[in-house]
Amino acid sequence: MKWALILVLLITSLSGFRKEDETLPWSSGRPLTWNDFKARPDEYSGNAALTSSGIEFKYSYGSDGLSFSINCLFEKNKSWGKVRTQYILSHEQGHFDISELHARKLNRAMKEYRYNEATASKDIPAIYNHLMKEQTAMQNQYDNETNFSRNKEMQEIWLEMIDRQLEQYQDFAHYSSHSTSH
Repeated sequence: MKWALILVLLITSLSGFRKEDETLPWSSGRPLTWNDFKARPDEYSGNAALTSSGIEFKYSYGSDGLSFSINCLFEKNKSWGKVRTQYILSHEQGHFDISELHARKLNRAMKEYRYNEATASKDIPAIYNHLMKEQTAMQNQYDNETNFSRNKEMQEIWLEMIDRQLEQYQDFAHYSSHSTSH
């Protein structure tokens, strides 16, 4: 069997040797708390807080099919907060939720992918790269349009939009691992 493996995290890279307690998987029943932000704040940054989150994606394929797993993770030791208010925390949760949205979009794209062993080595990275560019653009747009949470009206609009999109992709929320046969 041919094996291909990609371990990738958006925003920052996850170490392959991370400890279980250094990350937090996204969960609708477990929003972020300030206790999850373990890094020392960047004293030179003008940001109130920083969320390090993204998508871990692994896959393998061969003559017997395609397998993949996806995880949306928050990195505790790379995330920090200077201004620890509930309002700022909700903005940071928005960043984590955008990562979750794109994990669901990746799951949908992979499930819709018509596996072809001959082209998989190009197809799968293309799918992934497209969604990661989309995710990065959405994270940047979120910060720009909310002025890093300072525009309270836009912040509320964005959080509602993110919630609607998470609901729209609810069918793809269960993505930890998946296999297809050829």
